Amino acid sequence: MTNNNSKQSKNRRAFLRGSLATGAAVMSASALSEGKLFAAPTLPATQGDVNILRFLAAAELIETDMWQQYAELGGLTPGQQPVETDPSFVPMSSYQAAFMNLDPDGPQYISSNTTDEQSHAAFLNAYLQSIGAQPVNLDKFRTLPSSTATPAQQIGRLTNLMNITVDTSWYVRYRSATNPDMGAAYPQAISLVNVPAIPRTNADYDLSNIQAIANIAAFHFGFIEQGGSSLYATLSQKVSSAEVLKITLSIGGDEICHFLEWVDFAGNSVQPSLAPLAAANGLPAFPNFDVTVNPSLQTNLIFPVPCDFINPNLPPCAVIRPTSQGQIDAVGAINAFIAGGIFNGQPQTFLNLLMELAIAADSATRIII
Repeated sequence: MTNNNSKQSKNRRAFLRGSLATGAAVMSASALSEGKLFAAPTLPATQGDVNILRFLAAAELIETDMWQQYAELGGLTPGQQPVETDPSFVPMSSYQAAFMNLDPDGPQYISSNTTDEQSHAAFLNAYLQSIGAQPVNLDKFRTLPSSTATPAQQIGRLTNLMNITVDTSWYVRYRSATNPDMGAAYPQAISLVNVPAIPRTNADYDLSNIQAIANIAAFHFGFIEQGGSSLYATLSQKVSSAEVLKITLSIGGDEICHFLEWVDFAGNSVQPSLAPLAAANGLPAFPNFDVTVNPSLQTNLIFPVPCDFINPNLPPCAVIRPTSQGQIDAVGAINAFIAGGIFNGQPQTFLNLLMELAIAADSATRIII
């Protein structure tokens, strides 16, 4: 005997499955024909997100100021031609030539890095405005003097690159199997204290060891960009909005690209044929790191060595480091800049403003919905 109720139930289920499938297909076709799809609602930027973006905008303005100075003196010269008979030929300076000793494409990389940082600053401020938040303007603090070396622009700067101290511990950190997030500390790879990273006057172009100034800059490049890499990774953990997270991860990824190039750049300055370079004219010596086999100073390493990560009982993992609060977070980044002397000559009000922005960014809390 056939159970009619059972047959009717099966028919109803089959009908519902078919109706749902047909309905979904119709909805998809309709949405596609209109050029849009229903998107899942996203969490709008929180005040914490805004604070993070405002600090990052300030940091990118500061980086742009430094990179612009490097690009003016050591970047790719507009109009530069391969033959001197061309009327638009612009002779390459000894500073540019020194960068080409580190990498034949060095001037181009410097100019490209500058363009990237300019785009980051402009985008972050424009995005802040687009969501009704206050952008960051540091123009009133552009008061520090420029180098007088040709062809530096004679404009006010946010930063000083003519007498800096470079923290070179980043060079050792990324060649180590340890992690500062777990308490590891690192020595300086080379001592660079109160030194110029750009030619101060045209007289510096004539120095027999102008290469030393370019080498100082090479280690400073790595210092700047390792900060950017860790900074974005650290602050991304506090972001609530999916769109803001997309911004921090995407810009942070570009900073990592920069960092890898400058790791190689710095390594080239401490290996033959450029090293050893003797101290002279008040500039430091650059030893040959390849003389002794020291893994923490290996010159041909570009990628981070696998290290402890999250838990020491887990296998080592190659990662950006540090990414924990209290290290290269917002406050840590500003303190590192201050220690490096790039703000020497700026008023306390400038430092107070940067620290306020940093504290607000570090205080952000991720909201989970």
